[in-house]
Amino acid sequence: MTAAREYKFTRRDFDFLRKLSNARTGIVVSDDKFDMFYSRLARRVRALGLTSFADYCNYLEDPDNDGEMVELVNALTTNLTSFFRENHHFEFLANKALPEAVKRNQKSRSLRVWSAGCSTGEEPYSIAMVLDERQSLYRGWDVQLLASDIDSNVLNQAQRGVYPLQRVEGLAKSRLKSFFQKGKGRQEGKARVRDSLRQRIAFTQINLMEALKVETQDLIFCRNVIIYFDKETKKRLVERFADVLADGGYLFVGHSESLYQVTDRFQLVGNTVYKKVR
Repeated sequence: MTAAREYKFTRRDFDFLRKLSNARTGIVVSDDKFDMFYSRLARRVRALGLTSFADYCNYLEDPDNDGEMVELVNALTTNLTSFFRENHHFEFLANKALPEAVKRNQKSRSLRVWSAGCSTGEEPYSIAMVLDERQSLYRGWDVQLLASDIDSNVLNQAQRGVYPLQRVEGLAKSRLKSFFQKGKGRQEGKARVRDSLRQRIAFTQINLMEALKVETQDLIFCRNVIIYFDKETKKRLVERFADVLADGGYLFVGHSESLYQVTDRFQLVGNTVYKKVR
């Protein structure tokens, strides 16, 4: 027997909320996410002192409560990541993408890398470690690493750079020594990214469904993000990426993602690695 829900949640409520979240984030929510929506948003109904999801929908419709959209997005976005996830991407970065960008940018002596959808920071910190290890290629250059996410909560976690020890135990000992500090006292059982690495990253909140106000990038990581979008939304986002990516630059996507029949501006050159061709 299914336990009674704390709050009344109807199909009408569900349809309203998923339409609203799609309009704001581009994420397509299937019918089978009904229970997931309830479990993730019931805490917001509770926190606001409301008595039903119908009340919550009405609350969201009030322009004076626009700040609640941030809480809605934070509750619904999935944040699953790890250091050097899909390690082949970082090998490609170190051995091909980065050397090519350095060769291409000898005149400007600058590098721009973007981690779009950075979640709790493991991806941009992994990129930063590779950039540090290969800095002999571009010593003295102007290097900027941008990390963005729509979820303000995970961005705050990323900026702090503090992780449970089990999250970093898979890293090479040399990287642990160079880039992390082991917590003591109240921080025991945790590891903190060293300031020297953390300060190389600019964390900022960006909604990928809006016009991208970023400068030209040499490399873009956007992994396990477009999988949540329908084809038309994917196409719009990939076109935006192409517009801000340097000619010959690379776009890294997730292991279950593909740009096949989405755009002709990128060519597949590696395992979920695409090169901008026009």
